[in-house]
Amino acid sequence: MKGVGGGHRHESASEVIVLGADARNKGTSTRWGMLLVLFMRMLAALWMLQGVMQWDAIFGRNAPPLDALPSALAVAIVFFAVTDLVAAVGLWLAASWGGVIWLCAAAAQIFVTMFMPDFFAGGSVILAVDVVLIVAYFFLTWRAAQEYDI
Repeated sequence: MKGVGGGHRHESASEVIVLGADARNKGTSTRWGMLLVLFMRMLAALWMLQGVMQWDAIFGRNAPPLDALPSALAVAIVFFAVTDLVAAVGLWLAASWGGVIWLCAAAAQIFVTMFMPDFFAGGSVILAVDVVLIVAYFFLTWRAAQEYDI
C-alpha cells in the first residue's frame, strides 16, 4: 500500500480505521471504519464542550479562585480541563492515542461521579452515558477491525 509521500507503508492488524479506496474495495455494506471515525468526531465535540466548561470553572466570571476550593475539587477541575481537551483533539484526529486518552478521561469521569456525585451536573446520568459511550466505542472498534481483516 502506498503511504503519504510516495513511501510504502506496511499494513498491520493494529490499523483498524481504513478510509479511501481500500475501504470501498472491501465490498461490505457497512463501513465500520467510517462509522468509528464519525463516532469519534461526535465524541470529540462533546469532550471539547466539557473541557471548555471546566476551563470556564477556572477562569469564568463567577469562578472562585482554585485555592479557595477544596483540594480534591480543584485537582478534578484542572485534570478534566486538560484531559478533556487533549482527548478531544485525539478523537477528532481519529488517532489511537485519542481513544486511549478518552477512555482514561471517561473512566475518571465515572470514578469522580461515583465519589463526588455533585461534581458533574446530572451525576448518575453522566455515569450511564459514559458507560454506553464506552461500550459503543469498543463495539465500533471491534467491528472496524473485523471489517479490515476480511
